[in-house]
Amino acid sequence: MTAHIQTDHRSNLIGSGWMIAAMAGFALEDALLKAASATLPVGQILILFGLGGALVFGCIARWRGARLLHPDVLSPPMRLRVLFEVLGRLFYVLAIALTPLSSATVILQATPLVVVAGAALVFGEQVGWRRWSAILIGLIGVLIIIRPTGESFSPLSILAVLGMLGFAGRDLASRAAPATLGTDVLGFYGFLSIVVAGVLFSLWEGTALVPLTATTSLQLTGAVFWGVIAYSALMKAMRTGEVSAVTPFRYSRLLFGIGLGIVLFGERLDPAMLTGCTLIVASGLYILWRGKRVSA
Repeated sequence: MTAHIQTDHRSNLIGSGWMIAAMAGFALEDALLKAASATLPVGQILILFGLGGALVFGCIARWRGARLLHPDVLSPPMRLRVLFEVLGRLFYVLAIALTPLSSATVILQATPLVVVAGAALVFGEQVGWRRWSAILIGLIGVLIIIRPTGESFSPLSILAVLGMLGFAGRDLASRAAPATLGTDVLGFYGFLSIVVAGVLFSLWEGTALVPLTATTSLQLTGAVFWGVIAYSALMKAMRTGEVSAVTPFRYSRLLFGIGLGIVLFGERLDPAMLTGCTLIVASGLYILWRGKRVSA
């Protein structure tokens, strides 16, 4: 498959700007969902957030003439995508609700490492020993953050890891999704998957629904707004600049997520967090650089 988008330095610069905007939007979405979790049950948050996003993407898809009930929606890759979306969203929202936003954001940045490893194992892509070493170093960074053998270890930190694995599986399944399904349709079913995750978790937890207040309504509406904006900006970034040029700017989400965690929730960074963060980002950037050299 070859790219059909002609790029130059200016296009890469614009695409990088869209990527930074997307990461800022996702960080704001996370912060608003975390704020809402102080009052609302996680299951209810997932249901309302998923319904809002599905409504927006459903309207966009219909406006563009896309078929929401396309037969390919039931294809095996799409079924896998829904499964991983449910797992990823459920565990990640639990992570940002129950653990520091900054640590959950950092662990999420290991997703590209797992995607590269999965692409090698599932799709047979060639990944040399250098990139495998970088993947291993990045995963060591995750272990440093969660500190499984230390006194400060919290089992709740595993939630972010499970969420990250779910998102990695979703990304791999998206790659195998039928080309007949556009990004708006994928967004629609992605948000419907969040509703499913919310319903299942609510049934399992047995928590009653809580009436919405003006504050929680604004928080959820803001989360949907920034989530849709971020998703759209991400698609714009990937269609404007070269993938290798704009993808490194995904790590700007770290700055936004950590900054919001410190400013809004009074979180603090410790040496282990900084060390793990450095290893994850350095490994991801090396894999991108190495992949570009190999494909050149």
